[in-house]
Amino acid sequence: MSDTVNQIASAFETWKQEDEKFEKGNNSAGTRARKALQEIAKLVKMRRAEISEEKTVRKETKISS
Repeated sequence: MSDTVNQIASAFETWKQEDEKFEKGNNSAGTRARKALQEIAKLVKMRRAEISEEKTVRKETKISS
């Protein structure tokens, strides 16, 4: 599994924990939950780019074979 996927999983767990705290009334946890969601968005874009790049490489390798 790629490093980016691991980072997404970690950020998701952070978001989940902070969101639970926010739902119980901790407003500061809401800020941390939003920060985790922003990090997830950034990592998802990065992973999308990695996938696209890998698909291109595979396609080029297949064509040149």
